Amino acid sequence: MNITLAQAQKVIAAAIAKSQELGTKMDIAVMDSGMNLTAFAREDGAWLGSIDIAMKKAKTARSFNMDSGVIGTLSQPGGSLFNIEHSNGGLISFPGGVCIKDANGEIIGAIGVSGSSVEDDQAVASAGANCTL
Repeated sequence: MNITLAQAQKVIAAAIAKSQELGTKMDIAVMDSGMNLTAFAREDGAWLGSIDIAMKKAKTARSFNMDSGVIGTLSQPGGSLFNIEHSNGGLISFPGGVCIKDANGEIIGAIGVSGSSVEDDQAVASAGANCTL
């Protein structure tokens, strides 16, 4: 199953609402289960450099079916996935990438968010991923 455009737009709306609540300006990417960009939003004033980071966070989460921040923990020196961020054409191994699941728990896509602290990025991504589809 893949996330639909309508679902991706709901994810984006939930993420934007959380971003506004936090007072941040985010770039938000939603990819389907095949890692194809389905929806994207750049809040007014969000960093241009975060566009690519948001997309790579979503790609990272979907590539390994876990939050990008978990990949970051595992990719530290001495970790089991050390240097993995250099694979797959470049991954982002810090928080802000989260898989999106349907009502049955199946992964249908991923969201990647960038534009603030990693804590804010993760909170906004989680808000989008956990919205009611």
